[in-house]
Amino acid sequence: MAEGFVRDAQPTDTDAIGRIQSATWRQAYARQLPADALEAMTPQAASEAWRDAVTSPPGAGHRVLIALEASRTDTTVVGFVALAPAATDEAEAEDAVEIVSLLVEPRWGRRGHGARLLSAAVDTARAASAGRMICWVLGGDKATEDFLRSAGWERDGWRRTLDAGDREIPQYRMHTDISHLAREAGTDA
Repeated sequence: MAEGFVRDAQPTDTDAIGRIQSATWRQAYARQLPADALEAMTPQAASEAWRDAVTSPPGAGHRVLIALEASRTDTTVVGFVALAPAATDEAEAEDAVEIVSLLVEPRWGRRGHGARLLSAAVDTARAASAGRMICWVLGGDKATEDFLRSAGWERDGWRRTLDAGDREIPQYRMHTDISHLAREAGTDA
């Protein structure tokens, strides 16, 4: 029987992270993103970008966590979540941590890895004294929006537009209050 767990990403994990981002974007965002953007998102290009994020994060609030599935014979990186402090130009962002990316490679879906990553992200945000979490979701990404809603997240009314060259793609900000989790754990938020 396989076991799933989450840990901090290491430099040796970045090739797997790049593979996951490339494969997931090609499958999940084929309708939203332009073909040239998907073609440019090769495993190698993504891996190089994530190597910098893992080895030289821009600040203390930036973290990359990976989900692994372990069997008796193998351990495989199957997903990741990247966290950062929320942008200071966003209203009510002073105590928020942003999920920059949360992806599980499609072939590893429906095994609880996304939920483990989200739970680890919340724990990480709580440890940083965050009271809220936010995540920008591409318009039309029903799977991510439904997943976050199932965990108690909602749209908060913020919208922005991603310039995709040949078209503009809406993004909607989702949020959740995690301050009550700190109180339930017996700490001050």
